[in-house]
Amino acid sequence: MNRRQFLALTPALLVAGCGFQLRRYDGVPFASLYLDAPTGSPVAQRLRTLLVAGERTRLTATAAEAEAILKLSNDSRSKTILSLSGAGRVTEYRLGLQISYSVVSPDGRVLAETEGIELVRDLTYDDALLLAKGAEEALLYRDMDENAALRILRRLQALKPANGRS
Repeated sequence: MNRRQFLALTPALLVAGCGFQLRRYDGVPFASLYLDAPTGSPVAQRLRTLLVAGERTRLTATAAEAEAILKLSNDSRSKTILSLSGAGRVTEYRLGLQISYSVVSPDGRVLAETEGIELVRDLTYDDALLLAKGAEEALLYRDMDENAALRILRRLQALKPANGRS
């Protein structure tokens, strides 16, 4: 082994040897879950996709069939002016996403208290690039939806099932 190969492999061996692992989605500790969310919620749609892809948790059609109920509420988006140019034109917007969620068992026992997520992104704006800025805004909202869904899933992973199984 020459010196270049040795220098290239040394950091990889050190990281592998220390037990470092990238954060990954291992599924939630519930065999079945009911998602109670506002109709058309992008965060709820993303959560459904992630839960179905995980293959360990079955999404149920009714709350009575589920081991746990994930309730999403206050799913709202906002767009406020952040700054104006000297001519009075908008140069920046602040985009926001607010959502609250809680987890309860079918018998009404609280498994996770209501918790809120608030995300913001800043968007520079130019009237001359209307279509491009519209696409960028949609991309930023999609990124916030993904971020919120992953935060909720990580919180679900830390919960203990109502029946005590892990």
